[in-house]
Amino acid sequence: MSNQRLWALAPLMVLCLAGCGRDADKAGPDGVAAPSNQTLAAAIADEGDLDTLEGVVSNGGLSEVLEGKGPYTVFAPVNAALGTAGSELAGEAMKAQSAALLRAHIVPGALTRADIEAALARGGADGVQMRTMSDGLLTFSKDGDVIVVTAADGATARLTGAETVVSNGVVQPVDGVLVKAE
Repeated sequence: MSNQRLWALAPLMVLCLAGCGRDADKAGPDGVAAPSNQTLAAAIADEGDLDTLEGVVSNGGLSEVLEGKGPYTVFAPVNAALGTAGSELAGEAMKAQSAALLRAHIVPGALTRADIEAALARGGADGVQMRTMSDGLLTFSKDGDVIVVTAADGATARLTGAETVVSNGVVQPVDGVLVKAE
């Protein structure tokens, strides 16, 4: 092929390579999908099994925080886990309790399940601990293939469902509330 034809094909090859790069931008070096453009608040609002939590977020006045820069990981109790507690936390009189419950379920940083699994593999039998936004301590451990989260007061939950990686963190659905009812 002559040099003239190669130069004529060069723009077409550049376009083809640029198109191939788009999918690569969506995945990180480990092949995990890149975060969506959503925020934590939007992801919670969009997930049908987190409707009750969305109400608690709104009542607790933390919508702006979950729309903000982050990153945070929200261990998000599903509807069944919150049960009647979600409706009990409604209203102006329960704003502080709503905010306190949420802060007990939020840790700084974006933690995927792969991150937690890797930390557990390094951490040994005692598990791995992280501080929440309420200065509580969460301990992560394994029960078979399931990741279990235990709060300092003994409340436990299991990571369940699919995590959602967003622009300002990660939503990790859990099947329990990480604060014992008083």
